[in-house]
Amino acid sequence: MATIYDFTVKDNKGNNVSLSEYKGKVLLIVNTATGCGFTPQYDGLQDLYEKYQEKGFEILDFPCNQFANQAPGTEEEIESFCQARFGITFRHFAKIDVNGKNQAPLYEYLKSQQKGALGSNIKWNFTKFLVDRDGNVVARFAPTVTPEKLDADVAKYL
Repeated sequence: MATIYDFTVKDNKGNNVSLSEYKGKVLLIVNTATGCGFTPQYDGLQDLYEKYQEKGFEILDFPCNQFANQAPGTEEEIESFCQARFGITFRHFAKIDVNGKNQAPLYEYLKSQQKGALGSNIKWNFTKFLVDRDGNVVARFAPTVTPEKLDADVAKYL
């Protein structure tokens, strides 16, 4: 059976990244968009990252343009926007699909581990998956759940 550490993804520079690099860390995996009503959540994500990074917390940011084309632009443009507007310092990955025939295998796995309120499909940008230090997908949060509301959940697994 696959674990989260069996997946390799592309970073925003096109390099392969094995998620085994993150063994022993608590992860928050988020599908993001720069032109979404939830985009201001980047502020809260950055705050969480700054608060817990030294304790072994990482955020994996996967831009996704599947929802109303709200993640236009290249990976470089997305990263530049996030750094300039929100001061993002966590890692950005290549743009992906989270649903459908071209969905990233990582997201197929995440959705199989934690179903949402309306089934397994991702409903919108800023759906969040929390992964514990052992690689277990322990929670899934709807886009409406702000990063500030995740603080206790993140702290619990650190």
